[in-house]
Amino acid sequence: MKNVKSIIAVASLGFALAACSGSAPQTSSGSTSGSSSSSYSSTYGGGSSLSSDQFLGVNVGDRVFFATDQASIDGSSRAVLRAQAEWLAQNASTSLVIEGHADERGTREYNLALGARRANAVRDFLISQGVDSARLETISFGKERPVSLCSEESCWSKNRRAVSTPR
Repeated sequence: MKNVKSIIAVASLGFALAACSGSAPQTSSGSTSGSSSSSYSSTYGGGSSLSSDQFLGVNVGDRVFFATDQASIDGSSRAVLRAQAEWLAQNASTSLVIEGHADERGTREYNLALGARRANAVRDFLISQGVDSARLETISFGKERPVSLCSEESCWSKNRRAVSTPR
């Protein structure tokens, strides 16, 4: 019995030490808001261990949000989308899938159409910023893929979104 306890103790210590020995991934600690264009260019230059999905979400911004029953791009969304367009200019071989989403209110059909309008609004804005339309694909999930589940504004506002994912 003492041997079993000793083996378990040694194994536990080994796992604890192994967990501590890994290094944390290096990411940019700065926010993109207020960054200069030159710092953006150097950030996009490569050398990061993040995948393009992770890099876009962490350093550029991969989603924009909408008001109830709206598909118009507001000021904060424009800033995120301009950063996405700049990132796409630095990553010419990358294309995006733009997902349109809606909150739980309304019919399935209405929300699929609203999600499509939101995804197309993002697509159109990126095209206006010089992104080639062939690099952009849209899809609507309507209310089928919520990120937050509750029946109040705090959740609904998180679900009214368009998400850009590299492919």
